[in-house]
Amino acid sequence: MANYQYAAKDAQGKTVEGSIEANDRNEAVGLLRDKSLIVLRVDEQSKRGFGRKKAGSSSLDRSPSAKGLFKVKPNASKADLTIFTRQLSTMIGAGISLLESLEVLRDQAETPGMKACLDILTSELRGGADLSTAMARCPKVFNPLYVSMVTAGEASGQMDVILVRLAEYVESTEELKREIRSAMTYPVISLVLVLGITMFLMVGVVPGFKEVFAGLGAELPGLTLTVLAISDWLVAKWYFAMFGVVAMIAGYKFAKKTPKGELFFDHVSLKLPIFGNLARKVALARFSRTFATLIRSGVPIMGTLDIVSDTAGNKVVSNAVDASKESVRNGNMLSDPLAQTKVFPPMVVKMIAIGERSGALEQLLEKIAEFYDSQVKATIKSLTSLIEPLLICFMGGIVGVVILAVFLPILNIIGNLSG
Repeated sequence: MANYQYAAKDAQGKTVEGSIEANDRNEAVGLLRDKSLIVLRVDEQSKRGFGRKKAGSSSLDRSPSAKGLFKVKPNASKADLTIFTRQLSTMIGAGISLLESLEVLRDQAETPGMKACLDILTSELRGGADLSTAMARCPKVFNPLYVSMVTAGEASGQMDVILVRLAEYVESTEELKREIRSAMTYPVISLVLVLGITMFLMVGVVPGFKEVFAGLGAELPGLTLTVLAISDWLVAKWYFAMFGVVAMIAGYKFAKKTPKGELFFDHVSLKLPIFGNLARKVALARFSRTFATLIRSGVPIMGTLDIVSDTAGNKVVSNAVDASKESVRNGNMLSDPLAQTKVFPPMVVKMIAIGERSGALEQLLEKIAEFYDSQVKATIKSLTSLIEPLLICFMGGIVGVVILAVFLPILNIIGNLSG
């Protein structure tokens, strides 16, 4: 008998850790499932008591046949994951065994990261592990939502149906991201060009007029003096400007990784004019679609809330979901604590309440997701049409200020000469 350390989720969705004795890893997994636990990780403890092996490793990792198996880290793009999910669903629906399906997909995988992941899956399945347990060993490819839905598919015997829903979910979320990226590409490029043109004018053009103004000996207007001072500073201290930009970007990324910083920036993103409304709609669309997909696939409500909180994409929304867990655990309706958080619009709360009373929660959540998806697309189109003239005005204003600062002294001199 060997001792195994494990991590799993219970019926309430809580992550529990502990140890269990079994003859081998597969028996340990079976014993945990007999306790109604969703297995996330099972690792054998060192026989000499030096502690458990590194999470994500197994006896397979050290076997001679697997020595070169995991040199490439398992990874995959969302496009690869969608194709894999669709193909696996089709093959299972056609009656092909799970192991054979994975072997076929592994042989035709085009990227090294995906091939390495499928190597792990096939090796684990040959050792007797379930698909969900094997997928949990590739967290860079299969997130908790994916693993939980596969676990539900294994329990219900509807793996092909669950995989289709997963593919549809990944496709819909990626489509929304593409819409947002495509809408933001033009403004970002335009803003970079505006800043580049401004730097060129201040560093390459304005300094040339300083000697001209000095030779004329004319009194310079305040605007011209200000522009010349900024130009002199940029020419002499350009590295400070570069350092300031890099420091701001690095500071933002560092702060965003801290819990308080993430909460602060996510809260600010929801309060921004124009863009805050878009961020809120994106968060609500993701919340509704993830919730609907998990409930429809048979994932327990507490496990669903855990996953929805982790994948919300906004800490404010995540905290609102977390605040509702205790109420739901006590047998109350989800809509009541969500309404108290003031994060979710009344329309969303009322539809969730109707869904809970009627037993059609997943259908209404899908309707909410579709509504906010369409709202996001409409908002993006309106923002795109609004941003273009705003950027043109911004660029024209900067260039106009520089030109006015350069030509005001000349115009004053011409006026004095003519007078």
